[in-house]
Amino acid sequence: MVAEDDEKQAELVRRYLEREGHAVRVVGDGLAALDAVRHREPDLLVLDVMMPRADGLDVVRVLRSEHRELPVLMLTARSTEDDLLLGLDLGADDYMTKPYSPRELMARIRTLLRRTRRAAAAEPAAEDPVLRVGALVVDPARHEVSVDGATVECTPGEFRILAALAAGPDRVFSRQRLLEELHGFDRYISARTVDVHVMNLRKKIERAPRRPERLLTVFGVGYKLTDPAKAARRAR
Repeated sequence: MVAEDDEKQAELVRRYLEREGHAVRVVGDGLAALDAVRHREPDLLVLDVMMPRADGLDVVRVLRSEHRELPVLMLTARSTEDDLLLGLDLGADDYMTKPYSPRELMARIRTLLRRTRRAAAAEPAAEDPVLRVGALVVDPARHEVSVDGATVECTPGEFRILAALAAGPDRVFSRQRLLEELHGFDRYISARTVDVHVMNLRKKIERAPRRPERLLTVFGVGYKLTDPAKAARRAR
């Protein structure tokens, strides 16, 4: 699905997608995008930020609040880092700034679809083990996170990073390794994306996000997840 109020842009994206064999539906505003997704959830949503009736950021916010996991690639004319990262924070999977190369857009879409299909193929992961790192619990099968028994709401990107870290407690993961969890081997995405997800995760799982005890930075290397209670016992 393509949600874009610029008819020329929408037509260009539609033609490129159809050339690659995709069935495409185009809508011209945010509310129409929400309605269309709810009635017939697409495999992927290409979503412009600046749209009438509801902007793209509001669309992502609502879709994720409804626990819809379809991949979302945002198109934005805003070029500041804060604007771009806000979309990722809300739950978008990728973004491109205008003007963009249609060929690069198709490459990004192929990457997102491949990752989604791999996840679907592995879905009998209803038997995935629950991951526990001290009081932090990550349940991949149910896509649930809790700390000290309290549920923590995570965006899809945050969840993928946390699940990777929880599967190897005390192991240091480089930004590049965590980036692969987010976007496969897509060379276009910045490692800064990982830093933003980590910053937001700390707000959700740490008592004092500025002084993290669980999700730690290993300077010059990357990040690791640890059990603060166990670390305190070792330090005695």
